[in-house]
Amino acid sequence: MKPIAPRHRTSARTLLATGLITSLALVSGCAKSENDTAGNDKNSTSQGDGGQVVASPSTGSGPTCAIDAYGAKKIDLKSATVGFSQSEKEANPFRIAETASIKAEADKRGVKLLTANAQSQFSKQISDVQDLIAKGADLLVIAPLNSDGWEPVLRSASAKHIPIITIDRKINATACKDYVSFIGSDFVEQGKRAADRMIEATGGKGDIAILLGAAGNNVTTERTKGFEERVKEKAPGLKIVFKQTGEFAREKGQSVTENLIQSKPGITGIYAENDEMGLGAVNALKGAGKKPGAVKIVTIDGTRNAVQGIVDGWIDGVIESNPRFGPLAFQTLDTFTQGEKVSQDIVIQDSAYTKDNAKSDLGKAF
Repeated sequence: MKPIAPRHRTSARTLLATGLITSLALVSGCAKSENDTAGNDKNSTSQGDGGQVVASPSTGSGPTCAIDAYGAKKIDLKSATVGFSQSEKEANPFRIAETASIKAEADKRGVKLLTANAQSQFSKQISDVQDLIAKGADLLVIAPLNSDGWEPVLRSASAKHIPIITIDRKINATACKDYVSFIGSDFVEQGKRAADRMIEATGGKGDIAILLGAAGNNVTTERTKGFEERVKEKAPGLKIVFKQTGEFAREKGQSVTENLIQSKPGITGIYAENDEMGLGAVNALKGAGKKPGAVKIVTIDGTRNAVQGIVDGWIDGVIESNPRFGPLAFQTLDTFTQGEKVSQDIVIQDSAYTKDNAKSDLGKAF
């Protein structure tokens, strides 16, 4: 793969899922979210571009899980109750699009869906999931806030033989024992692709800062690992001189960048591990009187406002992290509950936005 070159997305309404199971062909339909200036799902549930393409592994190339091995019983998904636990406040466009996609697919399939939002509080998410189990959830889809600390939920689910799918973030547990499958991006690869974009934008020289995501989850750890490894490998003249968490939040990203500008006025570039922090950095640079492009910014997610930031000259590249998990999550559950094998790790292939395609592809952002 050539990380710098943007990848082409799939056509609208198409979800290629050959990596899910060898006999599975196509799953159609993906929810398209509003931009982050809105706070409801009215337009988010419409069909649109941005289908998740499964990159790896296929059922023939990696560990799989079947319902007998997991210890659960076959169930007709249409008659089941699915519980969905969202981790963060839905002020974040990624979470808006993610939840909208889950709701849209449940509605499309006629599946009863119970939802809960942890409001970025891990203790609440644990109690939320236990409450979903108490309310009769037969299957669980969880977007974890943290990777550790899930033992109480896993014990409760195991006692009732409830299959669990995790999306976007992993939990530190055993696949096909504690949970069935993880569906998400290759976060190390995202970090490497972001580094490639930063190297190109800066010419491989200068001082750069990293706005780290929230602590305690694999996304932050792996996006940092990939970025640092690629910079060390390909651009020894690019020095990482500042790292601080922005907690995946715009306000925090702005305040951290304001401090960064004061302590490192000659900063060349900023790698933000999600779009919200990157947009906060843009606000800080504007407030400091900087001109577009004076500090190179690379982010990860693919929100509409971040892609617009490329068009406006403030952001140099956005590596997509596709949040539209609904079709693939429900197809995974459907396949699994029918007794067929599914991959333990279902890795999706993400696109990218650059100055070459940001304007034309703006409508595909969430």
